[in-house]
Amino acid sequence: MPFARSLRPALAAALLSTLPLAAQAEEVVVFAAASLKNAMDEIAPAFEAGTGHEVTVSLAGSSALARQIQQGAPADIFISANEEWMDALDEDGLVREGTRGDLLRNSIVLIAHGKDAAPVEIGPGLDLPALLDGGHLAMALVDAVPAGIYGKAALESLGLWDSAAPQVAQADNVRAALTLVSTGEAPLGIVYATDAAADEGVSVIGTFPKDSHPPIVYPAAGLAGRDTPAAAAFLDYLHGPEARAAFEAQGFVVVPAPGAGG
Repeated sequence: MPFARSLRPALAAALLSTLPLAAQAEEVVVFAAASLKNAMDEIAPAFEAGTGHEVTVSLAGSSALARQIQQGAPADIFISANEEWMDALDEDGLVREGTRGDLLRNSIVLIAHGKDAAPVEIGPGLDLPALLDGGHLAMALVDAVPAGIYGKAALESLGLWDSAAPQVAQADNVRAALTLVSTGEAPLGIVYATDAAADEGVSVIGTFPKDSHPPIVYPAAGLAGRDTPAAAAFLDYLHGPEARAAFEAQGFVVVPAPGAGG
């Protein structure tokens, strides 16, 4: 049946040509703060299953990701763990107009190695050097990575930075700082509450007062020159109910989308 066989490729091509452009699979490249790992591990596959698009997520410190974008990295969407790095891209004309919006809020906590560490009261009277007992305080890079910036600001606000600084061990991102404490290489660390909740090898022994550091806000935006239907769909998905559930399951506070009720 040579004739019948010859019809099959033509028929398939004809059927594909009738599909709307938006239904054709595209790749979405997402640069996201390292603290979003667990949530993105759930959100990306769910979006792929529902749309047919492919999502590639690159996780690192917000500062490293922003610098890669400034150097021309082909990202479609950026989710930063603070507003300053998004501001930097905005000032460079790298944020697509009308796409930026606050997505999440978080808090920072003091963690200790092990599951049953005793809680402490975080305030000006906290004796961090005594708690560290010669060990290190694990933090993300304090002058570049948002979790480290927030942590340093909190310690300075409480008058604790000068005494703790000599024992700070800086890591490339907040998940690396978490690992130092989880593995016992550092007895204490400062990470996001959501990171601590994702690791059974650490205990939260205190939460830093909200007024001791700037508000922890995660903005998300599309990037200039990367305006595709898939990127727009993924940004919408981040503000939708499925992503909200995934974020909240990790302990994030979801910022309502513009125009949303409640």
